Amino acid sequence: MIPRYTHPEMGRIWSDQRRYETWLLVESAAADAMAAAGIVPVDAAKDIRERGRFDVARIEEIERTTQHDVIAFTTSVAAHVGPSARWMHFGMTSSDVIDTAQALQMREACDLILRDIDALQSAVRDRAFEHRRTPMIGRTHGVHAEPMTFGLKLALWYAELQRDAERVQRARATVSVGKLSGAVGTFAHLPPTIEADVCARLGLEPSPVASQVIQRDRHAELLAGLAITAASLEKFALEIRGLQKTEIGEVEEPFAKGQKGSSAMPHKRNPIGCEQIVGMARLIRANSHAAFENIALWHERDISHSSVERVILPDSFIALDHMLRRFTRIVQGMVVYPDRMRENLNRSRGVVFSGTVLLELARRGISREQSYEWVQRNAMRSFAEQCDFKSLLLGDSDIVQVLTPADIEKAFDLDEQFQHVDHIFDRVFAHAAVKA
Repeated sequence: MIPRYTHPEMGRIWSDQRRYETWLLVESAAADAMAAAGIVPVDAAKDIRERGRFDVARIEEIERTTQHDVIAFTTSVAAHVGPSARWMHFGMTSSDVIDTAQALQMREACDLILRDIDALQSAVRDRAFEHRRTPMIGRTHGVHAEPMTFGLKLALWYAELQRDAERVQRARATVSVGKLSGAVGTFAHLPPTIEADVCARLGLEPSPVASQVIQRDRHAELLAGLAITAASLEKFALEIRGLQKTEIGEVEEPFAKGQKGSSAMPHKRNPIGCEQIVGMARLIRANSHAAFENIALWHERDISHSSVERVILPDSFIALDHMLRRFTRIVQGMVVYPDRMRENLNRSRGVVFSGTVLLELARRGISREQSYEWVQRNAMRSFAEQCDFKSLLLGDSDIVQVLTPADIEKAFDLDEQFQHVDHIFDRVFAHAAVKA
């Protein structure tokens, strides 16, 4: 069953109608290639190409008897083609059609995913430049670390999405192969030139060698690429969820007018979109594991992979397509609270500048060990007494013998902290057409 969140374009690719359309494309291309080679009559190839059509309901009816989908398909098509149908599927085995046609579906689905990633990158890029210098606290181990900007966090997402796109693009090329080499890959009934011609007509590369099937390490690479992309979205969504916690309150996913967050608590605005993305990433990861299990088949082929792929390929593409579209809307409508970010940055009373003070002392000849001891004792006192870290430093006789008040003040300057932000943006967005 197609999930209700399926976008029509992606749903169409994985519909029964489209599956049989691609089968017919392969059958027609094969007939034309064989006609060009003098293997089948030219008129027969013309009949297959021009008169070949099918009815999904009829295929399903025939399959209930034959228990074989390709035979049911060819029988349905043959009824429309007429006597020339005896030349359809000539010298071919079922997987020649199924695997080659499935490559067309996967390639088409990859193109939609790449388009989705591009749209998300555009949204992330716009928000990154909007908040290029919006200060916030960086957190490591969930604890305040050093100041950063929200734009840098988004630039990090953008760069990862670029790698995701490259992975999907590489996997697209990996699965864009066809085969017409027969029951065990020996070309016993058709020469390799027919396979090459058919693949050229379909825009595919011939598999250099195959058994009865195209080898499933290719499909596993594709599913791994989709799973990694889903994991990236999970990472981004998890970050928004964390920043939306009431105690942090720096970012919030959009909450539409009339939307309800809880049946019992009218005040709730929950990050349900991000939570959905995190959950669906688990599904795609599990599907990628199944794709790895499909690599090992008995001898030249069994069909243990077939039933699995009927689930994991459409489900993974449909789920990721939905995730990308939904997260794009989340990024576009994401509410950012710069004042809250500044408030949280200041919440630790300046101890997050301790590393800069440490370096200033070391730069002036104090050993790292001694510098660390002086700075840490003031940081711990700031925590314990809930007092301003900078004031403690200015009152520390050891430190003020080395650093002037101006030196200490400079160590707390955000402009100093962010002096290389523009350089990072230049590196990340060097090939992107952006308006700063």
